[in-house]
Amino acid sequence: MNKQRPEHISQEDWDAVDSPPLDDSLLAAMKPVRMEHPDIPPRVRGPQKAARKAAVSIRLDQSVVESFRATGRGWQARVNDILRDWLKEHKPA
Repeated sequence: MNKQRPEHISQEDWDAVDSPPLDDSLLAAMKPVRMEHPDIPPRVRGPQKAARKAAVSIRLDQSVVESFRATGRGWQARVNDILRDWLKEHKPA
């Protein structure tokens, strides 16, 4: 995979960098950054500006859940989208 050269780096400097391929011995010697540099604080996400979604628990047919889960990551967001579209045409009781 070739990365795009940032504009602030000259082509000459970009070409001068020679990264060796990672072999098994290099990979075996690698350690997590937090082990080598414990002074670096972990990255954490800041607080949300406003709550955008509510965590709820509902009962759905097992087949419905399995069907949506089978679509892969983001299945809950897709269920949300379907319900939002349904509400555009229907009024809840």
